[in-house]
Amino acid sequence: MTELAAPRTSRSGRDLPVAIAVGLGILVVVVASLFIVKEVFAGFAVLVVCAALWELAQAFTRRGIHLPLLPLLVGAVGILVSAYTAGPEALFVAFMLTVGGVVIWRVLDGSGEQALRDATAGTFAAAYLPFLGGFVMLMLAEPDGPARVLVFILLCVASDTGGYTVGVLVGRHPLAPSVSPKKSWEGLVGSVVLACVVGVVSMQIAFDGNALVGVFLGLATVVTATLGDLCESLLKRDLELKDMGSLVPGHGGILDRLDSLLLTAPAVYLILAVLQPA
Repeated sequence: MTELAAPRTSRSGRDLPVAIAVGLGILVVVVASLFIVKEVFAGFAVLVVCAALWELAQAFTRRGIHLPLLPLLVGAVGILVSAYTAGPEALFVAFMLTVGGVVIWRVLDGSGEQALRDATAGTFAAAYLPFLGGFVMLMLAEPDGPARVLVFILLCVASDTGGYTVGVLVGRHPLAPSVSPKKSWEGLVGSVVLACVVGVVSMQIAFDGNALVGVFLGLATVVTATLGDLCESLLKRDLELKDMGSLVPGHGGILDRLDSLLLTAPAVYLILAVLQPA
């Protein structure tokens, strides 16, 4: 996040001690699952994506849009498992099958303008959550998959933490006031600095790789994480919501924690695949 200067809790509306404790707890669970058994992390990822789909479906009802949730949930499992077990081609095939299943399911329940809206929203949901999340599974499937996924997560955390910290301390100039008034240009600089530092250190420790690749990863992460955060802010503004849900104490909904990761996953996957092959 790239927040403007503010008191610790009044403008964010968060209980910061709870938010920090929950965030650290989630990070510990994620890291432990990555390095104990990769499949445990894969199962955790499937549960998280399915929960986020449920949150999105509940939020869309505010605009009279009803996602075909059952085919979306089944398709999400198929997309993520296919990506992990069979690679990029299977990810795309599973996504297309999911979209087809969503459309057919909705049409069988009735046609017309409402069906078109629901099917379109279902296609968006399939692309936004399980398809983008599938790139994390592609990273996980590599021989050094746990390290790749951990670097990806640390980059996103660094971007959010650097932006939030600098923004709270010295943020004065709004980055996108009509979309997210609390984000600042100063916070964006904080995101760039911390993400690049984490990228360089991670590349050298995890892969004994080139520091320039780490800088490239850091810059790409800041761009995609910021765009992801702003896109979700636009979505919440249209739905007239502060949070997408309340499943994560101190943070809002699961989707509120995934927004910066979703668009970043394809970028990190592609950069590592090209510049740091397994």
